[in-house]
Amino acid sequence: MIGAIIGDIVGSVYEFDNIKTKDFPLFGVDCKFTDDTVLTVAVAEWLLDDGDLVDYFARWYRRCGPSRSYGGMFERWINQWDRPPYNSYGNGSAMRVSPVGWLAKDMEQVLRLAKASAEVTHNHPEGIKGAQATAWATWAALQGQTGDVIKAKVADRFGYDMERDWFTGYDFDVTCQGTVPPALICALDATSYEDFIRAGVSIGGDTDTICAIGGAVAEGLFGVPEEISGEALKRLDDYMLDIVGRFKERFG
Repeated sequence: MIGAIIGDIVGSVYEFDNIKTKDFPLFGVDCKFTDDTVLTVAVAEWLLDDGDLVDYFARWYRRCGPSRSYGGMFERWINQWDRPPYNSYGNGSAMRVSPVGWLAKDMEQVLRLAKASAEVTHNHPEGIKGAQATAWATWAALQGQTGDVIKAKVADRFGYDMERDWFTGYDFDVTCQGTVPPALICALDATSYEDFIRAGVSIGGDTDTICAIGGAVAEGLFGVPEEISGEALKRLDDYMLDIVGRFKERFG
């Protein structure tokens, strides 16, 4: 899970100021966690303690405030009294799902929990698929499957084009189908966690979410260097650190 949080923090300063290079400081002074981290931690707490995921989202939204770059549809939804799913296929379902990959014991549980985490908001088939593909790829990496094997299985199981050159002419895209494949490709083609982060930022687009989605998979493949995780954890508040610590202690 920390791999997704780091990706969000590193990518946060480049979301609206893309750079098409791998040569950049990982942690600039303005790096901060965004909605990707808030909702990832909410999902982790839901998995730890059970209950209604919508309630967890609402509590975490109130705790962290509205200034975390939430999507417009989510903002409207979370501020309603009644909160039915809104048929989204945006990448929000994929950016928050990584804890599922750590908890799940088998593929069936991965897909079931990923669907449950997505469909409270993103009940569109593409929104559910994006969450399932991300969670499954994270789980597969943790099972020791290689990047090449995972890439082929993602293409086969979820129908994503995993051979496309996403680096040429890629533009800002907040859909699952336009974000999950390039994020996973960056992770599965990487040689280390840091190499992934630099590739994820350099592709452009919705960088914090690309790096959050792929960061979970890259963590599963390579682990995260302590100096990188330590720098990211400095940017979380005490309650977030408690959830991250509890989750790591229980699920690794």
